[in-house]
Amino acid sequence: MSTTNIKLDKFFIAPVETVGSRLLMVITAVGGFIFFVIESAQELVKKPVRFTEIIRQMEFIGNQSLVIIIMSAFAIGSVFGLQVGMVFKTFSAEGQMGIATATALTRELAPMMTAFLITGRAGSAVTAEIATMRVNEQVDAMESMGVSPVNYLVVPRLVASMLMVPILSGIFVFIGVLGSFLVGTLIFNVDEGLYFYKITDQLVYRDVMMGLEKAFLFSIVIALIACRFGLRASGGAKGVGQATTNSVITILLVILLLDFVYTFFQIAI
Repeated sequence: MSTTNIKLDKFFIAPVETVGSRLLMVITAVGGFIFFVIESAQELVKKPVRFTEIIRQMEFIGNQSLVIIIMSAFAIGSVFGLQVGMVFKTFSAEGQMGIATATALTRELAPMMTAFLITGRAGSAVTAEIATMRVNEQVDAMESMGVSPVNYLVVPRLVASMLMVPILSGIFVFIGVLGSFLVGTLIFNVDEGLYFYKITDQLVYRDVMMGLEKAFLFSIVIALIACRFGLRASGGAKGVGQATTNSVITILLVILLLDFVYTFFQIAI
């Protein structure tokens, strides 16, 4: 092979092959995930309905995440109240703190932060648990006994996530507004009645629904991606760690992308 051909291969053909192989991997992964979503939707309406496992997962995702949700919501609501309070103070409009905080929390902050916290606490644990079962061949044992891993492992976690994440998002809004209320009344001397009057008078039903719709969508993303990475894990303990890390990163990136797209269409409509 001539020197010219070697240089051509190094600077033109090799990069194209690298890009092509990675693009093919992405297309394959996306296609596999689409089939996984379809299978999960089909198993969602099939019997048996594993109520005990659903309740257990609801307790794990919901009840065990409650403390961190409350602490984070209070901190974020308080900090947000300080930030907007300083801005409104410049215009002598501190009474607008209530509606500003409530709108920001219901539309964006609560569903987004709830999804991030659930991903870090429950999503990672789901991936690690299922990945451990996969590398220990417990999932293979299920399949050999005629038990669908999707029905047994994925569906209960998906249902529990869809039920609990919107509820946790609503709790996040309430605690966040409470934190902002304390900041407003204690630091900026906002009238208590005016604070809540602005919220009840100006916060509309559509604002609340926008946040709940996002929380519900994020809950599906968290459960499905976490379970998918867990079921595809391989390579022993190292593979479990890699699957968990990749799962969390992927969930966060997908949530950010979906948040932008969904918000755009919500505003456009």
